[in-house]
Amino acid sequence: MHGDETVGREMLLHLIDFLVTSYRRDPVITRLLNNTRIHIMPTMNPDGFEATKVPDCYYTPGRYNKNREDLNRNFPDAFENNNASIQPETQAVMDWIKNETFVLSANLHGGALVASYTFDNGNSVTGSLKGYSRSPDDDVFIHLAKTYSFNHASMYKGTGCDNRQTFPEGITNGYSWYQLEGGMQDYNYIWGQCFEITLELSCCKYPPANQLEKFWRDNKAALIEYIKQVHLGVKGQVTGKNGTPIPNAIVEAKGRAHVCPYRTNQQGEYFLLLLPGTYVINATVPGYKSMLKTVEIPDNTGTFSALKQDFFFSEVSVKPEAPSCPKTPLYQELERASAAVKPTLHILGLMTVMLVIFK
Repeated sequence: MHGDETVGREMLLHLIDFLVTSYRRDPVITRLLNNTRIHIMPTMNPDGFEATKVPDCYYTPGRYNKNREDLNRNFPDAFENNNASIQPETQAVMDWIKNETFVLSANLHGGALVASYTFDNGNSVTGSLKGYSRSPDDDVFIHLAKTYSFNHASMYKGTGCDNRQTFPEGITNGYSWYQLEGGMQDYNYIWGQCFEITLELSCCKYPPANQLEKFWRDNKAALIEYIKQVHLGVKGQVTGKNGTPIPNAIVEAKGRAHVCPYRTNQQGEYFLLLLPGTYVINATVPGYKSMLKTVEIPDNTGTFSALKQDFFFSEVSVKPEAPSCPKTPLYQELERASAAVKPTLHILGLMTVMLVIFK
């Protein structure tokens, strides 16, 4: 999405070639393609790439699109109002996310060597006062980032690009690295129901062409292992009377509520990325009693199929209306609500003490 950060663009073209030429030749790639729907967008900012006339390791105007906008600061933000004008490229990606059911994603960049995970922005609700902005699925994001870094030729070493900047195990929480407003990975996670991490693949943003083969060797295994992680967790379908799919049903793991609830698609399907373990999955159709099911999730990435758990609501015959999750700073609103509750709690606490004293 930054036109002058070219390694990711080239790695995706290599990946496409590798996948199509390995199909029916390599059994692992064949099974992966037979069981996984993969979308690859080599570039989000073709104008920026074309504008980069003189390659540079550090900075060129090609970072921006034709309108001089940074596309990775251009998405709606869940923590503060983003006043940037939505660009055509950004809108196209937002429409794509809305119309597809993406589960796992990676956003490729250059200028560092690290796997960075959400949140990029934050507030007191996500713990940013401690220098780390934690999502409800922080453990999964750490796993995803480590999956890439430890399958990369050197990212896992965490040495970064100079002695001043190191990343233990080759990963970082985005906010811990630097605060970013309007980023794509936070948007995708909150409004797209898709777990996305940012992969910084090269210290030099636009390296010489003769280095591309080595970059491919360094990233090849990591890219394949990362794609396999889409089969973590649990998936299924929510249906009603006569087996009719129920769209817009809320399906989430207990203790992992999202600020914008994760819902089924038009086919009644849901997908939740979860690490192996025991979870309670809560399915809710508005106006009806919730359904809880306890599941034991294995590591199914090697078999290319997440655990399947369906929900059947026999009384539901009408499809719920499509809910709206506004593109507003949802975490900002949550922070204000939390702050408004605190004084009441203090007063109640004082009243309790007084009652004990006078009783």
